[in-house]
Amino acid sequence: MRKIGINLVLAVISLISIAPFYILMMMTTQRSEDIFKGEMFGPGDYLWENLLTVLRSNFLRSFWNSTYIAIATTVICVFICALAGFALTKYEFRGKKAVLAFIIATLMVPGQIGLVGFLIEMRALHLSQTHLPLILAGATNAFGVFWMVQFMKTYLHTELIESARMDGCSEFRIFMQIVLPVITPAISTLSLLVFLGSWNNYLLPLVLINQESLFTIPLSINSLGNLYRTDYGARLTGLLIAIAPLIVIFVLGTKSFIRGITAGAVKG
Repeated sequence: MRKIGINLVLAVISLISIAPFYILMMMTTQRSEDIFKGEMFGPGDYLWENLLTVLRSNFLRSFWNSTYIAIATTVICVFICALAGFALTKYEFRGKKAVLAFIIATLMVPGQIGLVGFLIEMRALHLSQTHLPLILAGATNAFGVFWMVQFMKTYLHTELIESARMDGCSEFRIFMQIVLPVITPAISTLSLLVFLGSWNNYLLPLVLINQESLFTIPLSINSLGNLYRTDYGARLTGLLIAIAPLIVIFVLGTKSFIRGITAGAVKG
């Protein structure tokens, strides 16, 4: 009876979680007028028209822009955070605690506070109408450094590093061939968070970019429609297309995280 009760509770929670996604799927088959009439719980016959509206726009270009920006941001951010975490965990140097305390303190500062200064800086460097500021803004992540430090303290054993040094490995080779494989679970988790944050980033592209060819997915979805009518059906269709890669990445990343977290760094 206890298992049945738990399964019923989980089933109800799952249905509540899936309901918004189901409603979103139904809305993509409706006209904007039908959506406001409340006819959103059953399939309509306007899906193809909504899809054509999305494809006729700059959505595919924006999809590519968001894809390579998110990938570049994730790779650079994870690499920098892993390097910083390794240095702050396994090296001793003057001011180490102060550096870590400063990084943790920046977590309390909202990113919007520095937006104006960042915009002025990018304009001074003539980078405001490019994608480079979007990558640079996400390349450093205070939470990522903190996460790597906490993970390496637990799972990255000093014996591994000392053994590699005795065998003549350079510090960078130790990092690439020993540290990175050990911290795969941390990399998977941080990659998911950074990719999701970059993919959904709306405020920074809105401030820095006004050329349609440089739009990311949030800006492209927001621009669907015309001067006299907001096409909510097309916007929701674009939103559904944008969600699909995130679902795939989340499923693949979750499997990698579970598989990595159960592997021991030191055996025997």
